[in-house]
Formats: sequence, structure tokens, C-alpha cells
Amino acid sequence: MAESGTRPDEPERFPRQGNMSSKQDLIQWENTSVETCTILGWLGYGQEIIQARRDAYREYGKLLTARLCGEATYIIAGSKGEGLSSYLESDVDTMVVNNRVLCLENDVNSSAFPGEITVLRSLSRRSYHGHCRLLLERRGTTILRQVNDAFCDDGYGRELLSSELYVNNWSNVDLTEGEVLHERAGPSIPSTVGGIYHMDCVHALRYNCPNILSKWAARPRHWPPPEVVQRVVSLGAFLTPVGFKGSEYQHVEWSVF
Repeated sequence: MAESGTRPDEPERFPRQGNMSSKQDLIQWENTSVETCTILGWLGYGQEIIQARRDAYREYGKLLTARLCGEATYIIAGSKGEGLSSYLESDVDTMVVNNRVLCLENDVNSSAFPGEITVLRSLSRRSYHGHCRLLLERRGTTILRQVNDAFCDDGYGRELLSSELYVNNWSNVDLTEGEVLHERAGPSIPSTVGGIYHMDCVHALRYNCPNILSKWAARPRHWPPPEVVQRVVSLGAFLTPVGFKGSEYQHVEWSVF
């Protein structure tokens, strides 16, 4: 070490060389970052384009919702809803929320909701964590056939909403011109329009569960950040059919989303 002219008790050389190297590395990283952002922008993945796609698909969901006159709410999810994929780059993941059905947790009173709404009560204690079974509490005055024909007996004279029947009923609705249905993938109903426009549709139910959401929000966590947690709480929860293939019980269970 002495012959090479470097000694461990010479602190000046190493910080000086280290500082120079750090500055050069920082400049190189900054240049690379700028070039990467530029290339992503050219390819259609810049932040402005991503936000524009988010806004466009949010508006598209509103237009689809307006066409149904309050019967259901369309929510564009997945990579399209996040603005991460272009028009024909991937499937359009859509969640269709039935506005004529409301699911309640145990402590929520159903008398405050109008009579045209079908009210279901969740039975989470008899299911896996994050899942529940839906017991009919009140049949609404304007109930859709796809809902009314999805009830089954629980063995005790009560009616449960079958997730399997619910998906099957929506799979049998009339198709739009040029639309082709594909093999069902769990709760999703995949289809293609015109041979190029691929969609995955999940029919969901709104879940009024303030106690569950408040307990979830109060949990200590590093992620997601508090503003995202509050956003989730404000949006509320949904119930989607589970992947019931090959199960004796999951055909009547729903997953909290």
C-alpha cells in the first residue's frame, strides 16, 4: 500500500474522489432519467398522457352509466382505469355495479333505504376471511330478473344469493351486434366486439359496511398512504362473485372488493 502512494490515514484523497464520482453519477442518472421520461412520452406512457387516459375512461364510464338511467354504475378498472395502456393494447376491465341491490353488514339498519331496493344481509362468520354469503332480507319492488332468479335455498328455508347463478344470468343477456362471448373466467364475463375490442366484465354489488371499512382504515400500515386510504373509505366497498369452479361452497360466496 505504501508503494502505491495510498495510505489509510490519508482522508483527503478518498472524499475528494468520492465527491467527484458522486457528482458524475448524479449527473448521469439525471440525464438518463430525462431521456427515459422523453422516450416514455414518445411511446405514450408519459404522465400527462396517462392522466389524459384516466380522465377519458372515467368519462367513458359516466357515459355508460347515463345510458342505463340509474340501473347500474360502470367503473373502468385495471390498466385502462389507471391510464397505463392504450386503446387496443389490453382488455377493458369493467365493473358493473347494480344500483337496485344493496348489501349490508350486521349493524346497519335497512329501514332507511327505499322500498324499490333489494336488501341483502352479509353472513361473514360462515365464510372465509374477506368473503361473505348474502341472505335476502327484503326483496325490492323493482328487482331485475338476473337477481331474482339467482336466489337459492340455504337449507333452512332462507334465500341466499348465489354468485354462480348471478354470473350465469348475466352471461345469458342479449349480446350487442358483433359481440362474441368467451369461456367464463371466474367472476369475469369476457367478450370481444368486432374481433378486436376485448372486454372483461364483472357484475358487482355495493356493500354498505362502515364498521369493516373503519377497522381497515385504522390498521397501522406503511402503504398505501393516508390519502389513498381515505379515498378508498369514501368510495366504499363492493362485493364480487368468487372463482367458484370446483367448490361445494363458493357458488354462494362473494368476495369483498
